[in-house]
Amino acid sequence: MNFLEELKNLDFNNIGRWPFLFRALFVGLFFVVASTGSFYYFIYTAQMPRLERAEQEEKELRISFEQKQKKAANFDAYKEQLAEIEDSFGTMLRQLPGKTEIPNLLVDISQTGLAAGLQEELFQPISEIQKDFYAEKPIKIRLRGSYHEFGKFASDIAALPRIVTLHDIDITPGRSSGSESSDGELILNVTAKTYRYLDEDAEAENAG
Repeated sequence: MNFLEELKNLDFNNIGRWPFLFRALFVGLFFVVASTGSFYYFIYTAQMPRLERAEQEEKELRISFEQKQKKAANFDAYKEQLAEIEDSFGTMLRQLPGKTEIPNLLVDISQTGLAAGLQEELFQPISEIQKDFYAEKPIKIRLRGSYHEFGKFASDIAALPRIVTLHDIDITPGRSSGSESSDGELILNVTAKTYRYLDEDAEAENAG
């Protein structure tokens, strides 16, 4: 009787009477199946969440490493850019007048209007408004003249060595003493603002 015929004649209800070879094969197969099932249930399924977490952490670390590597590669460029920003900021700060320069700057603003050929009807400095690191000094101004003269005034204000900005610009037709419109004459109401750096106050207090 060959191997296949013996295999067909095996009685699964009486495994103890099988030939030794088949019993050994059956026990070996049973052990492999049991071992595989135990491994899957007790090890694979139990450790799978940990494995998934480890893979996720590896992915996050890889992304973090790549980002840091890019930053490291661009570090010199960042330093150069920061130096340019600091230089630009310093230039802007130097354009802010000191506390003692404000009166002279107010004179310069007033003279700019007169030099443009405008008639000054109001020049009213207002109390300083303190911001984070600078103070804002508004000046209410009313000027009489033409569009061309207003344009020259705005251009000359922009050319001042200190920062001066114009806000709340309102242009209306001019009126003569008889309450009639003057030919081509207009009224400009505007708020000019200049700024100063507040650190000089702290430095003065420390020196005192």
